[in-house]
Amino acid sequence: MKVRRIVANIATSDIAAAKRFYQDVLGLDLLMDLGWIATCGSAETMTVQVSFMTEGGSGTPVPDLSIEVDDVDAALQGMKQAGFAIEYGPADEPWGVRRFYVRDPLGRLVNILSHR
Repeated sequence: MKVRRIVANIATSDIAAAKRFYQDVLGLDLLMDLGWIATCGSAETMTVQVSFMTEGGSGTPVPDLSIEVDDVDAALQGMKQAGFAIEYGPADEPWGVRRFYVRDPLGRLVNILSHR
């Protein structure tokens, strides 16, 4: 048996706000929308991972989600232009990532990163 995917399920009463953040600003594909559930992801293959953390690194809180992007500075600019407050960073971390934290409209702390 092999795990084929891991899906983060986040409860919300405002799916439209979630789609704005994850689809419109981050550029994820809308893979499914049944009204009561919307799934954003990538039509391309993504690596299956789950992380277990005691802290977020560099003294930060543990984020609810980590999303790796190909251009963290473009993602940062997009978040700022969309009016989302940056809660940490951008920072070049000693373990080889550039990242920032932003809170999505559902209150989840999201770590957006790229490897250097």
